[in-house]
Amino acid sequence: MMAKLKIAGTWSGVLEEVNLENWTISCLREEVAKRSNCENPHFINLICAGRILKDDDDHHHHNGTLTLSQLGVKNNSKILATLSSPQQGHSLVVQEQSSQRLARIRAAATALAERHADGSLPLEDFNIEVEDQSGQKVRLGSEIDQRAVMMGLMLHAKGKHLIKGGNYKDALEVLTMGEESFSICDPKVIELIDNVPILQIDMVWCYFMLRDIRWLSDAGKRLEMARAGIERAHGKDSLRLRLLQGGRYPEVALHLRLELLEGVVAFHTGQLEKSRQALASARAKFVQLQVPVEALSLVMSMGYSQRNAKRALRMNNQDVGGAIDFLVEEKAKKLQKREEDLKRRDEIWEQKQYGVTPLKKAVDLERLKELVTIG
Repeated sequence: MMAKLKIAGTWSGVLEEVNLENWTISCLREEVAKRSNCENPHFINLICAGRILKDDDDHHHHNGTLTLSQLGVKNNSKILATLSSPQQGHSLVVQEQSSQRLARIRAAATALAERHADGSLPLEDFNIEVEDQSGQKVRLGSEIDQRAVMMGLMLHAKGKHLIKGGNYKDALEVLTMGEESFSICDPKVIELIDNVPILQIDMVWCYFMLRDIRWLSDAGKRLEMARAGIERAHGKDSLRLRLLQGGRYPEVALHLRLELLEGVVAFHTGQLEKSRQALASARAKFVQLQVPVEALSLVMSMGYSQRNAKRALRMNNQDVGGAIDFLVEEKAKKLQKREEDLKRRDEIWEQKQYGVTPLKKAVDLERLKELVTIG
């Protein structure tokens, strides 16, 4: 009996003239592998009607040649094909280890949160989108990468909240956990964003606010890593960032903090000339960030708050026109983000309606749509 099989996944299309009485799983796998340009058919996994079609099914038959028809595959059956690799087993082990580390970090963060009865360190689920310097969402790698970055961002945000409240000891503990979360992530992924170097700077700030000389050596190393990380993310002399930001200067305040701390570290380690240069550069940036009263009044007269007006002027080198353009663009981006957040919330609700997979993971809506499109 000749039949048609609808395939989705690593290759999408219709296999025609399939003899269900003669074809085995191996035959089908070889055909899908050939059409998806996969050199080794054993890397192809097949799923039909919620069941994984395995070679073991053949061996359970008395002659070792169980046909597709005998396996319950029918005309117009929908089959999902996925691609695995020899490294998949090792990858799963690594992912499991990373998951355990994340669970331990989360448990530690939860324990710390319990010490803050005032709610200064709540541990609610964060819905954070990672963006690059142009505001575009960054596509992270694996699920572990995503979870690690989300945990790192959450802990960093909590650490900054504690710094604002002057609780530097707990802030340092939270930031350390955030750093470990980021370390779980693929380095190639984490280099796309500047959150890690900023976290390093925040940790050094805590060192000095706690006035513990034992951290002096570590402070110097962290600042070196922060400077290197910022250059990777922003480009040499922030050229990439400037290009992405349309000529704006969002990094001046960040470099001010970095150079101020570098100057203090250099002073305490006897590098007086280096300290003088770093502090002089930091002072120049401080002057650059001072907002003229006239410019501030003009922007505020357009209906913007003092805080937003100052920020916009600083990012645009005190240019009133550029500041207003920035605020208009920012408002439009916020509206767009709100729409996207609402859409994402609806998607999450839809995922919950489908339950979870046998691996206890949310249903992949994109894969689901692929199956729907083939009927």
